[in-house]
Amino acid sequence: MSDILLRLEAIQRTYRTGVEALTVLDGAELSVRRGEIVALVAPSGAGKSTLLHLAGLLEKPDGGRVLIDGTDAGALSDDARTAIRLRKIGFVYQFHHLLPEFTALENISIPQMIAGVPQAEANRRSMELLEKFGLAARAEHPPGKLSGGEKQRVAIARALANRPALLLADEPTGNLDVATSNIVFQELLHVVRSENVAALIATHNPDLAARMDRQVVLRDGQLV
Repeated sequence: MSDILLRLEAIQRTYRTGVEALTVLDGAELSVRRGEIVALVAPSGAGKSTLLHLAGLLEKPDGGRVLIDGTDAGALSDDARTAIRLRKIGFVYQFHHLLPEFTALENISIPQMIAGVPQAEANRRSMELLEKFGLAARAEHPPGKLSGGEKQRVAIARALANRPALLLADEPTGNLDVATSNIVFQELLHVVRSENVAALIATHNPDLAARMDRQVVLRDGQLV
């Protein structure tokens, strides 16, 4: 089994509107290993979200290859790509996107049950994650009764619920104050390392980026 979980090879992505073309990624290359946390740094509009969408198989590149755990995702059917997203990839966004009518525990259990995990087992895993993020006492609270930091911790726990091999995060603490951001990020680092997840985390925050294993900068469509 290769130590490299995510590999992007010569990725090209251009958006076209009428006769105009905007090249966002132009030969971008990146490898992320199991247990490694990589900061993706770039200004707004540089293509960070596009790169994360390609790495997470939400979009297809115009050229190049996306390999997840050695599998060339471009050669797969849509159903097979969906299966990889469900079982091997976790997503965290700047906004938590929790389901408001469900409790914190249910928000984490639902993705597991969609993947075929029995409810009792899913609930056990959900409580384990809530405990790791210091939220066991909030298990039965709906999102409307959680603070911003608590909601984001539930969202991170949900992303990790199916034990993904790869975690992709787009400004996961960008909506939080500095103190809460530091707490949430420290908990995220601890869980990612303890579960040997490969993580690619986009951030504008230089202090958070400096706490990761290494930084890559998206500039002129390439990663440097």
